[in-house]
Formats: sequence, structure tokens, C-alpha cells
Amino acid sequence: MCFCSVDLLVSKSIATEQFLVFSCCSDLPGGSARICSSVHSNFQKLKKKRKWWVHPINSLRDTHGHFHTLYKSLREGDLVKFFNYLRMSIVSFDELLASVKKPLTKMDTKMRGAISPEEMLVITLRYLACGCSLQDLHFNFRIGRTTAGKVVRKVCQTIWDTLKEKCIPTPNESTWADIVEGFQDRANFPNCLGAVDGKHIHVVKPELSGSQYMNYKHFFSIGLLAVADANYRFTYVEIGSYGKDSDSTVFQNSTLWQQIRSNSLNIPKPKMLPGTDIAVPFAFVGDEAFALSTKLLRPYGGRQLSEKKRIFNYRLSRARRYVECSFGILSNKWRILHRPLDVNVDFAVDIVKCCCVLHNFIRDHDGYNFRDSLSILGLKDHDDTDRCPVNSKLFLYCQRTSAMAAWENLKCQTLFSLFVSTFFPHFC
Repeated sequence: MCFCSVDLLVSKSIATEQFLVFSCCSDLPGGSARICSSVHSNFQKLKKKRKWWVHPINSLRDTHGHFHTLYKSLREGDLVKFFNYLRMSIVSFDELLASVKKPLTKMDTKMRGAISPEEMLVITLRYLACGCSLQDLHFNFRIGRTTAGKVVRKVCQTIWDTLKEKCIPTPNESTWADIVEGFQDRANFPNCLGAVDGKHIHVVKPELSGSQYMNYKHFFSIGLLAVADANYRFTYVEIGSYGKDSDSTVFQNSTLWQQIRSNSLNIPKPKMLPGTDIAVPFAFVGDEAFALSTKLLRPYGGRQLSEKKRIFNYRLSRARRYVECSFGILSNKWRILHRPLDVNVDFAVDIVKCCCVLHNFIRDHDGYNFRDSLSILGLKDHDDTDRCPVNSKLFLYCQRTSAMAAWENLKCQTLFSLFVSTFFPHFC
């Protein structure tokens, strides 16, 4: 009895779009060897010979490609258009290129010249910035479609490997102190280590995945869990979870939660709330999707909330909105996230990782000008402020007038004066 090993590989072909490759052991006895030889010869007939070594369209890359016709003219003549084209300034682009140039440098051969690191970086940034397809890159930059995919993935992986520790470092005690101070100054929320939330990255349904990537919004996605500070920068990202998983599940399975439980994040010791003698532990803030704990605060649930709970939810939402705004800035900067990613899951994870690193890189180098405002209202509810000690202490602190920002005090006084002068003029 003879055994024949058959490997089935599904791939794309110019002639048939889908074909089968069979490989057999060469040392099989007569009958089996003849069958394998017949299958192999039939497969060879299906293969189509290449018409060109380099397609005529691609052969004009040095004269008609966007890198030579558009990119160089924008770099030399119009700084604003250059920023819109690649979503960063020339200075930032040059620094980014210097960081990734060495890993991206390839050797020229007698067969053909290698694509330069600068052109590879321009191709990738344009792909991320405008949300075009790999086919569009093929026509615009005059490179093969498969080559464009390999270039984009290689650059994304290089940017992540090179800049991850620089742009998204693991916080130490000094970094935590700066983050806490930022939330205190900008959101008037004390002892906050960051705002945590999840985002669904739209992808084309992966093969043989069933409903693993189908989320509650009824589209296929991979998960992005992130923690943001008060400067709209990501301090932690985890990418690649199934779309069906909730934010709370992803958070509890993340390395961040494991580090929190093992006390390996160098989180400072509990600190007094401003103007009080109440010591409260430092904590992250999230929305209603997360479970309440001493290290993660969430708003009070329900619609009929008391005035005090509404105030607390408003305070917490002012801190939590920074991660929501960070996701919005990320998607609007890198428009590839506005459409389904028509690549495999591993490639999609590399793209999202690269976008997160570039988000922080550009925030640090080019700054931002962003107006943000958000308010959350509620109704009435029963009193259950003693459900969590940390929640209770911050709950009482948020009711104090001294905890309000200066502009909030001025706004309240102005509205009260306007109300009195309008409806009770005899008191004025």
C-alpha cells in the first residue's frame, strides 16, 4: 500500500484566477508516480507564460510615476499641499525617513534596480493617508500590484519595530505623573491614569472565519483597544482581537490588565484629592462597557439619575472623551481606516499598528489644533453611591464648587445672573 502526500494551495493566477497545485513524492512506485506526473503536466498547461518581464506601464515608473512627477514638485514648491498629500510636514517626513531608511534599503541587481526607501515610504504614507487601494498604487506609482502590497507591509512593520518604543513607550512613574497632571489641568479629573476604550477596525470578511469577526454593529472587524492621555496621544494599544469580543473582554485579556493585576506598571501610590485630606488610588476611566474596579472607573448606569450622579458622569466623561477624540483624529488623519481593509488579518494588524505609531509621531512633531466640547445629561435614580469606595470619594469630590474649572464657575455665575435678571427683575 502506497501513500501519496498532496498539498493543496489556493492562489491567484492571471489565466484562471484560482488553481490547484499538487506536489507528490518523487520516489513513489509505478502507478502512483504516473498519476502524480499526469496531474503535474496538466497543471503546467494551465499556467500562462508571462508576456513581459516588466509591464510597459511599470517600465515608465522613473518618468511617469507619482513619486517623480508629483511628490518631488510638492516637496520643492508647496509646503501646504505636501502636508495634505502625506499628512505630515517635510521636517517630520525627513526624520521618519532617517529612522527607517537603513532597514528599508535594498541592493540593486543586474536584473533591475531596487525601489529606494524614500519612494517606499511615500507609497505607504499615501496609501494610509488617502485610503486608496493597492490597485490604485499600481497605476499611480507605476509598480506592480503585488509589489505595492509587499512594500506597504514591509514599511508598516519597519515603522512599528523602529518607532514603537520611542512613540508608545511603557510609562514610568515620571510619565504617570505627567499624565495625571494633564487630566487634572485639562479635564479637572484627579488621579486619572488615562482614558481606555475600544474601536472596531472595518475589514473584509477573512476566509473560513465564520462569525468570529462579526461585531454587534453587523460588520466584520478587528479590535483596537487603546489608552489615551490628555494630549490625544496613545499610551497603550492592543490590536487584533476578534470583532465579536466586547471591550470589557478584550481589556481583561490584554497585557495591560495582566500588568495591572501583577502591579508591574509602576503606578504611583494613592494621592490626596486636591483641597481635601482624602487619599484615592490612581485609576483609568472607561465607558459603561467596562466592569467597575478600583483601577478602572466607569459612569453610573441607567437613565433616571440623580443630579449628583449626573455631575459625576459629566466629570468622568470630560476625562473619557480624550480617547474618543483620539480615535476620531486617528481615522481622519489616516483615511485608510474609513473603509474596509481588503487584506488578510495579519496585514490589517500591521496597518493599524503603523497608524497608531504615526499618530503619536505626528502629534509630537507637528502639534495639533483641536477644539473639543462634550456634555452628558441624565435624569433621576436611587442613591447607591457606596457601591465602590473609589467611586464614592471621587463622587463627593466632584460635587464641590472648588473642583470646577474657572470657566465653569464663570459660566454658572453668568447664567444665574441672566436667569434672575430675566424672570425676577425686582430682585436686581
